[in-house]
Amino acid sequence: MYKHLIRPVLFRFDAEGVHHFSFSFLRFLFLIPGMGWLFRQFTVYDDPALEREVFGLKFRNPIGLAAGFDKDALLGPKWRHFGFGFVELGTVTPRPQAGNPRPRLFRLPKDQAIINRMGFNNAGVDAMVERLKKFNKQDTIIGANIGKNKDTPNEQAVEDYEICFQKLFPYVDYFVVNVSSPNTPGLRELQEKEPLTRLLSHLQKLNQAASVPKPLLLKIAPDLTQEQLDDIIEVAVETQLDGLIANNTTISREGLNTPEAEVAAMGNGGLSGLPLTGRSWTVLDYLRTHAPDNLYLIGVGGIMEGLDAKLRMEAGADLIQVYTGFVYHGPGFVYQLAKAISYLVRSQPKAS
Repeated sequence: MYKHLIRPVLFRFDAEGVHHFSFSFLRFLFLIPGMGWLFRQFTVYDDPALEREVFGLKFRNPIGLAAGFDKDALLGPKWRHFGFGFVELGTVTPRPQAGNPRPRLFRLPKDQAIINRMGFNNAGVDAMVERLKKFNKQDTIIGANIGKNKDTPNEQAVEDYEICFQKLFPYVDYFVVNVSSPNTPGLRELQEKEPLTRLLSHLQKLNQAASVPKPLLLKIAPDLTQEQLDDIIEVAVETQLDGLIANNTTISREGLNTPEAEVAAMGNGGLSGLPLTGRSWTVLDYLRTHAPDNLYLIGVGGIMEGLDAKLRMEAGADLIQVYTGFVYHGPGFVYQLAKAISYLVRSQPKAS
């Protein structure tokens, strides 16, 4: 019903406007007693075979909502009603910021893709903390994707990440350091070996000083070379990260079906969705082959159907996340992915 009736109507309107409308509608809907339970009857695929423990946390299933969808924790743990095993909020910055000028979010239906140059638009870390205080978290695993404000020089970026880390520490289950968005000028320079090591070492020092440290992960870009990926692995090992998230959006525009003039008119931004499927799988496979086994991997980018989820898990992903696939396939998408992963798990030969 979503694909043939609802999506065609929604896609007639501005992408960002629809996003905000959908959030307002869902927030109202979940105020109705029993509505969450009703949703779960159609969207949750429960199977004990999907349960897993990753970086010390127990996940009901390995499918998460990627960062960028619920930037300000407007729904937070309520995403479990759509079948998600976990949700990653943000990217959040210390101070509120408006992000880049609109329009900044574009659909490419011929490619099942999205281009965004949102620019870390969010209400700031204090607003997120206040929302998280009010939620009934239940059994939902929540991650925080943290970044720096646009006007903070890279030389002072560590301070921004520290603010977000310290303020959110009591309210989330894990952290993701985002230095890979293409929409904040100069941000990807922090992926270079020296500044990245300095940033992660500082956060890990704060983390290890806590009575119970939280899992700390890094989200990387799909546009890195093999040499840069090797550096990322080296830094991850040196700073004792718990995992890597592969990948963020890409700046590439290769192989698109959308006419070149249309794409050019959309301007700069990160591309997500189907065109990213192959590259995301390649990066994940490389990381799994070259990284130590105790470095957990989350596969994200171009997961558009059950087969994509299955292949990502086979390539070594411990968990997966979705964003654009959820936009194109709607509320039943997580159910579809969970069913595919369940089949994969149950069809694997048991160890003797």
